[in-house]
Amino acid sequence: MSRIGKNAIVLPAGVTVSVADQITVTGPLGTLTASVHPAVTVTSNGGNVSVAKNEGVENGPAMWGTMRANLNNMVLGVSKGFERKLQLVGVGYRAQAQGDVLNLSLGFSHPVAHTMPAGVKVECPTQTEILIKGSDKQQVGQVAAEIRAYRKPEPYKGKGVRYSDEVVVIKETKKK
Repeated sequence: MSRIGKNAIVLPAGVTVSVADQITVTGPLGTLTASVHPAVTVTSNGGNVSVAKNEGVENGPAMWGTMRANLNNMVLGVSKGFERKLQLVGVGYRAQAQGDVLNLSLGFSHPVAHTMPAGVKVECPTQTEILIKGSDKQQVGQVAAEIRAYRKPEPYKGKGVRYSDEVVVIKETKKK
Protein backbone atom coordinates (compact mmCIF):
# COMPACT_ATOMS: atom_id res chain seq x y z
CA MET A 1 0.00 0.00 0.00
CA SER A 2 1.34 3.42 -0.94
CA ARG A 3 2.27 5.58 2.00
CA ILE A 4 2.66 8.58 -0.30
CA GLY A 5 -0.61 8.12 -2.18
CA LYS A 6 -2.89 8.12 0.83
CA ASN A 7 -1.76 11.58 2.01
CA ALA A 8 -3.91 14.47 0.84
CA ILE A 9 -2.28 17.47 -0.84
CA VAL A 10 -2.95 20.68 1.09
CA LEU A 11 -3.27 23.66 -1.25
CA PRO A 12 -1.44 26.85 -0.19
CA ALA A 13 -3.12 30.25 -0.43
CA GLY A 14 -3.52 31.45 -4.01
CA VAL A 15 -3.38 27.99 -5.61
CA THR A 16 -6.44 26.46 -7.28
CA VAL A 17 -6.88 23.00 -8.77
CA SER A 18 -9.53 22.04 -11.31
CA VAL A 19 -10.12 18.40 -12.20
CA ALA A 20 -11.72 17.38 -15.49
CA ASP A 21 -10.20 15.37 -18.36
CA GLN A 22 -6.97 17.07 -17.33
CA ILE A 23 -5.78 18.50 -14.03
CA THR A 24 -5.06 22.23 -14.11
CA VAL A 25 -3.11 23.81 -11.26
CA THR A 26 -3.05 27.62 -11.20
CA GLY A 27 -0.96 29.75 -8.87
CA PRO A 28 1.04 32.96 -8.64
CA LEU A 29 3.90 31.57 -10.77
CA GLY A 30 1.79 30.21 -13.62
CA THR A 31 -0.44 27.36 -14.73
CA LEU A 32 0.47 23.69 -15.16
CA THR A 33 -1.65 20.94 -16.69
CA ALA A 34 -1.36 17.16 -16.60
CA SER A 35 -3.51 14.30 -17.77
CA VAL A 36 -5.09 11.93 -15.24
CA HIS A 37 -3.82 8.36 -15.45
CA PRO A 38 -6.71 5.88 -15.93
CA ALA A 39 -5.52 3.83 -12.94
CA VAL A 40 -6.32 6.62 -10.44
CA THR A 41 -9.10 9.03 -9.57
CA VAL A 42 -8.32 12.60 -8.51
CA THR A 43 -10.80 14.59 -6.40
CA SER A 44 -10.57 18.20 -5.25
CA ASN A 45 -12.56 19.37 -2.24
CA GLY A 46 -11.90 22.85 -0.91
CA GLY A 47 -8.28 23.21 0.14
CA ASN A 48 -7.32 19.55 -0.35
CA VAL A 49 -6.65 17.30 -3.33
CA SER A 50 -6.72 13.53 -2.90
CA VAL A 51 -5.76 10.67 -5.19
CA ALA A 52 -7.43 7.24 -5.02
CA LYS A 53 -6.51 4.10 -6.92
CA ASN A 54 -9.06 2.34 -9.08
CA GLU A 55 -9.60 -1.29 -8.09
CA GLY A 56 -8.90 -3.98 -10.66
CA VAL A 57 -6.50 -1.87 -12.74
CA GLU A 58 -3.08 -3.40 -13.37
CA ASN A 59 -0.91 -0.39 -12.45
CA GLY A 60 -3.26 1.07 -9.83
CA PRO A 61 -1.04 0.81 -6.75
CA ALA A 62 2.08 1.97 -8.62
CA MET A 63 0.42 4.97 -10.25
CA TRP A 64 -1.36 5.98 -7.04
CA GLY A 65 1.80 7.30 -5.35
CA THR A 66 3.32 8.53 -8.62
CA MET A 67 0.27 10.62 -9.53
CA ARG A 68 0.10 12.09 -6.04
CA ALA A 69 3.82 13.02 -6.13
CA ASN A 70 3.44 14.62 -9.58
CA LEU A 71 0.43 16.64 -8.40
CA ASN A 72 2.31 17.77 -5.30
CA ASN A 73 5.22 18.91 -7.50
CA MET A 74 2.78 20.88 -9.65
CA VAL A 75 1.33 22.60 -6.57
CA LEU A 76 4.82 23.42 -5.25
CA GLY A 77 5.90 24.65 -8.68
CA VAL A 78 3.10 27.20 -9.13
CA SER A 79 3.44 28.44 -5.54
CA LYS A 80 7.22 28.44 -4.84
CA GLY A 81 8.90 27.31 -8.05
CA PHE A 82 11.92 25.08 -8.60
CA GLU A 83 15.53 25.93 -9.27
CA ARG A 84 18.67 24.06 -10.24
CA LYS A 85 22.17 25.45 -9.80
CA LEU A 86 25.11 24.55 -12.06
CA GLN A 87 28.79 25.38 -11.69
CA LEU A 88 31.44 25.71 -14.38
CA VAL A 89 34.85 24.33 -13.37
CA GLY A 90 37.79 24.93 -15.67
CA VAL A 91 40.06 27.69 -16.92
CA GLY A 92 38.21 29.91 -19.38
CA TYR A 93 34.79 28.31 -18.80
CA ARG A 94 32.20 31.10 -18.68
CA ALA A 95 28.44 31.55 -18.85
CA GLN A 96 26.40 34.62 -19.71
CA ALA A 97 22.61 34.94 -19.76
CA GLN A 98 21.07 37.23 -22.36
CA GLY A 99 17.28 37.09 -22.18
CA ASP A 100 16.21 33.53 -22.87
CA VAL A 101 19.59 32.51 -24.37
CA LEU A 102 22.47 31.13 -22.32
CA ASN A 103 25.87 31.71 -23.95
CA LEU A 104 28.53 29.24 -22.83
CA SER A 105 32.27 29.25 -23.40
CA LEU A 106 33.37 25.68 -22.62
CA GLY A 107 36.75 25.33 -24.29
CA PHE A 108 35.40 24.46 -27.71
CA SER A 109 36.47 26.32 -30.85
CA HIS A 110 32.99 27.86 -30.97
CA PRO A 111 30.64 29.36 -28.38
CA VAL A 112 27.59 27.35 -27.33
CA ALA A 113 24.21 29.13 -27.28
CA HIS A 114 21.41 27.28 -25.46
CA THR A 115 17.88 28.67 -25.91
CA MET A 116 15.59 28.27 -22.91
CA PRO A 117 12.12 26.79 -23.46
CA ALA A 118 9.00 28.70 -22.45
CA GLY A 119 8.48 28.77 -18.70
CA VAL A 120 12.18 28.43 -17.80
CA LYS A 121 14.36 31.39 -16.84
CA VAL A 122 18.13 31.44 -16.51
CA GLU A 123 20.37 33.72 -14.45
CA CYS A 124 24.13 33.94 -14.06
CA PRO A 125 25.05 35.47 -10.67
CA THR A 126 28.74 35.04 -11.56
CA GLN A 127 30.52 33.91 -14.73
CA THR A 128 30.91 30.39 -13.35
CA GLU A 129 27.42 29.89 -11.90
CA ILE A 130 24.15 29.17 -13.71
CA LEU A 131 20.78 29.34 -11.96
CA ILE A 132 17.83 27.74 -13.78
CA LYS A 133 14.34 28.58 -12.47
CA GLY A 134 10.84 27.51 -13.44
CA SER A 135 7.54 26.15 -12.21
CA ASP A 136 7.74 22.72 -13.90
CA LYS A 137 10.16 20.46 -11.99
CA GLN A 138 10.66 18.06 -14.88
CA GLN A 139 11.39 20.85 -17.36
CA VAL A 140 13.88 22.59 -15.05
CA GLY A 141 15.72 19.32 -14.49
CA GLN A 142 15.73 18.52 -18.20
CA VAL A 143 17.21 21.92 -19.14
CA ALA A 144 19.89 21.51 -16.45
CA ALA A 145 20.75 18.05 -17.80
CA GLU A 146 21.00 19.38 -21.37
CA ILE A 147 23.37 22.16 -20.30
CA ARG A 148 25.47 19.70 -18.27
CA ALA A 149 25.67 17.37 -21.30
CA TYR A 150 27.62 19.97 -23.30
CA ARG A 151 30.71 19.27 -21.15
CA LYS A 152 30.29 16.66 -18.41
CA PRO A 153 32.82 16.72 -15.54
CA GLU A 154 35.83 14.66 -16.49
CA PRO A 155 37.33 12.35 -13.84
CA TYR A 156 41.00 13.43 -13.93
CA LYS A 157 40.83 17.18 -13.27
CA GLY A 158 37.09 17.62 -12.61
CA LYS A 159 36.68 20.19 -15.39
CA GLY A 160 33.24 20.67 -16.91
CA VAL A 161 29.68 21.64 -16.05
CA ARG A 162 28.42 20.12 -12.81
CA TYR A 163 25.47 20.45 -10.47
CA SER A 164 26.28 22.52 -7.38
CA ASP A 165 25.69 19.54 -5.06
CA GLU A 166 27.44 17.01 -7.32
CA VAL A 167 30.56 15.28 -6.02
CA VAL A 168 33.08 14.39 -8.74
CA VAL A 169 35.47 11.64 -7.70
CA ILE A 170 38.90 12.46 -9.07
CA LYS A 171 40.87 9.48 -10.40
CA GLU A 172 44.54 9.03 -9.83
CA THR A 173 46.64 9.34 -12.95
CA LYS A 174 48.51 6.37 -14.38
CA LYS A 175 51.94 5.61 -12.91
CA LYS A 176 54.92 4.37 -14.90
